[in-house]
Amino acid sequence: MADTKEHVVFFHPDLGIGGAERLVIDAAVGLQNRGHKVTIFTSHCDPAHCFDEARDGTLDVRVRGNTIVPAAFLGRFAILCAILRQVHLILQIALFTEELPSLAPSSFFVDQLSAGIPLLRFLQPRPRVIFYCHFPDKLLAKKGGLLKTLYRGPFDWLESWSTGCSDTIVVNSNFTKSIFSEAFPSLKHREPGVVYPCVDINAGGSVEEVTPLWKNKKVLLSINRFEKKKDVALAIRAFAGLSPKEREDARLVIAGGYDPRVAENVSTYTELCELADSLKLKHATAKTVITAQAIPDDISVLFLHSVPNAFKATLLSTSRLLVYTPLHEHFGIVPLEAMLVGTPVLAANEGGPTETVISGQTGWLRDVTKVQDWTEVMRIALEDGEGEERLREMGKWGRERVIAEFSKEKLAERLEMEIKNMKSKSMRPPLMPFAAVILAVGLMGALAAASMVLALKQ
Repeated sequence: MADTKEHVVFFHPDLGIGGAERLVIDAAVGLQNRGHKVTIFTSHCDPAHCFDEARDGTLDVRVRGNTIVPAAFLGRFAILCAILRQVHLILQIALFTEELPSLAPSSFFVDQLSAGIPLLRFLQPRPRVIFYCHFPDKLLAKKGGLLKTLYRGPFDWLESWSTGCSDTIVVNSNFTKSIFSEAFPSLKHREPGVVYPCVDINAGGSVEEVTPLWKNKKVLLSINRFEKKKDVALAIRAFAGLSPKEREDARLVIAGGYDPRVAENVSTYTELCELADSLKLKHATAKTVITAQAIPDDISVLFLHSVPNAFKATLLSTSRLLVYTPLHEHFGIVPLEAMLVGTPVLAANEGGPTETVISGQTGWLRDVTKVQDWTEVMRIALEDGEGEERLREMGKWGRERVIAEFSKEKLAERLEMEIKNMKSKSMRPPLMPFAAVILAVGLMGALAAASMVLALKQ
């Protein structure tokens, strides 16, 4: 593939702001920089809530299949709606119009949602399909009673079958790879490759080159989507464990993806504000750089919604410590971004961060159930003198590690090799006869519809 320029078409459900979206953007830009043509299809991309490359012309992003099915129905059935939106997108560009055939793609890159892969292969049989599994969706779904089990059953089956229809499967970490075979017993014969997410190593500057946002504050930074599973509450509780004296010249900044359309984002943000109130931590919320800089010195906790890249880079560069709280994080891109600019990382001692953060060298790995241990690391990060020297040394090691192992060039190189190996295979995973596909999808739809009716009656 290195000698042959390819046209890789990406499919991603919602090109907003998050780790999965960041990987898609980086993979697309990385392949494009290596001379390949790239087109991205998505069901939703809000210019006000997406990464810069998706809106500034760097990438060819096309929004399709978003005119019939909403993202959710009465705040529920997100997975069903996501599948129907993906099917709508594929039918629109591959069957109802000549848009996809006219692009003459050589490969498809599908991530996050595998349901459309069989249909894509049926309508476009020539291109090979690589599926990037960030984490099995069946394991991300919230547990429930019998009704929820009946509702999820068809989707879990569809995820397993459709994932197996891809020519090549890759995952974002060895941690996810270890989970994959357990989640999909029928795919134990498939050996996923590991393609780590990355950061743009050319975007990382030194702390000395950036003017701090608040000259009188030592910043402890948390960057995550406003979702309950990210456990940002841990950062607030650990910060509250510091003495009032220690907090005088410190500020906990909580920034991350926030979409007012997403009920969980709104509820999680509200719960975090209530937690800060209960711990007697004065807090405020800012949505722009200007309003953030105008925050009074007595604000201990500052919430920032969906900060732009430049603002985020400044936060990372001028913070003493990145507090990365998710427990079962599949990989975690933000720790890499922090280490790139010389900011040490405090993260959970489990999951993806154990593959990026070297405890004692580029940061700390701690048990999320021991809040006092997180408080103690915050205390170390706020120390002057020898403490600052230790942070600088950790920052140096972290930056060197990211450049060596997690650059955009490394990501593109690994992905390019996976695609090359995929195209060299003589055999492809079998598809069911089309009639069987229609029957299976119809059964899934009938079960899903029945569960919707039952749920609405409750």
